[in-house]
Amino acid sequence: MIIQEINIRKMKMKMKHPFTTSFGTFHEKNFLLLEAKDELGNSGWGESVAFDSPWYNEETLETNLHIIKDFLIPIIVGKKIGHPDEVSERFSAIRKNNMAKSTVEGAIWDLYAKRNEMTLAHALGGKLDKIEVGISIGIHEKVEDLVETVRRFVEEGYKRIKVKIKPGYDVEVIRELRKQFPDVPLMADANSAYTLDDVELLKQLDVFNLTMIEQPLASDDIIDHATLQKQLITPICLDESIHSLEDTRKAVELGSTKIINIKIGRVGGLTEAKRIHDYCMEQGIPVWCGGMLESGIGRAHNVALTTLPNFILPGDTAGSSRYWEEDVISPEVIVEDGYITVPTAYGIGYEPNYNAMDKFTVEQYQFKAY
Repeated sequence: MIIQEINIRKMKMKMKHPFTTSFGTFHEKNFLLLEAKDELGNSGWGESVAFDSPWYNEETLETNLHIIKDFLIPIIVGKKIGHPDEVSERFSAIRKNNMAKSTVEGAIWDLYAKRNEMTLAHALGGKLDKIEVGISIGIHEKVEDLVETVRRFVEEGYKRIKVKIKPGYDVEVIRELRKQFPDVPLMADANSAYTLDDVELLKQLDVFNLTMIEQPLASDDIIDHATLQKQLITPICLDESIHSLEDTRKAVELGSTKIINIKIGRVGGLTEAKRIHDYCMEQGIPVWCGGMLESGIGRAHNVALTTLPNFILPGDTAGSSRYWEEDVISPEVIVEDGYITVPTAYGIGYEPNYNAMDKFTVEQYQFKAY
């Protein structure tokens, strides 16, 4: 296929409810959607998951836009691509900027699947017809409000509850949740809010039978996590520390983690995500798919990835209505009793809702091969 045209939309969508982590509170999401068109008129879609500020990692929406426009698009527009795996190879001269790379590569994967009349899940090697999903719940001012939020999602059938924690909002919060929900699979996400000085505090979480504690220490660390894991019963899951298959291998060999969270944007795209999945499967390390407050485009990519066999833990891919009054795809992603049915239409399986896209678009850019 030849990439004939690239279109970028800068989007702004108000969140249905504020979402609070140790980084801060999100009331709206600014992000990029990217459409890649081939010489036959087919189109594929990708989404940048970078935030406005470099809270999660060093990338931002604006740096993604710069890297995509000035470096990545010139590498592929007008060029012939046989398989999406080639995209990450062509981008390898550009250091890091994984979320920018993933935005473009995701659109190419969707386009490839459509050209070959297969679902994205099938193109990746996925087998599942439906996937189990969990829910990620932000920090609440009052624990009783958090309890009621968790209760609502448990009643809706979500298969795992993840709650954000930070110093001063941790042990007692988890204690109350476990008291109220003794049998619910529960995990805590620290978003790098602790250090090894907090070992004794974190050890207190062991009594609550958590599925995992996610990224308790520094976002670029795998050494101290190995030290911490030796002192914890609760499995450590790494998120922000894992940007590649090589990071994964080193973390596993050091004993820094027993579970890996795979985020497509964080690792640079679906090709690298699949490589990490395959390695972890060989090593007996379970994986799950993390969320980045995506719109329906990014959410659809997460659904497809999660159909691979080693995604044995429920991910963060909640339904569209969890975050948005109106999503940018049709139909929207729907959760029924804790499951998402994998779409059977070609590519990502959801159609772009252009009326919604136009409503939320604040800027547009177009690049054509001549």
